[in-house]
Amino acid sequence: MSMNKSSSEDNGDRVIPLRGNRTSHPPAPAPADDDLRRFEQEGAESPEAYRHRMKVNLAALAFVLVLIGAAVWMADAMFTMRKNQDCVLTGRRTCATVDYIPQAR
Repeated sequence: MSMNKSSSEDNGDRVIPLRGNRTSHPPAPAPADDDLRRFEQEGAESPEAYRHRMKVNLAALAFVLVLIGAAVWMADAMFTMRKNQDCVLTGRRTCATVDYIPQAR
């Protein structure tokens, strides 16, 4: 039996060198002074900008409070469902609470 010398090349494993685009260079960063000058303000803040910032802060606070309320509501609903499921799985028949308001006759 003769061994084929090219058997290692025939198994399909080949390394292909990837050549990047070496001619292009990353853009030079802009000077930091130019970027910060547009954010610098001389003197006090204008009343309109202050009002706008406060409105945005209040809107963000309201949104966060709504998210917290939704999370608490969801956690309570999951707790109640888990409690009812545990009750049913133990074999009880009267697991659901029934709100009964007695009426005077």
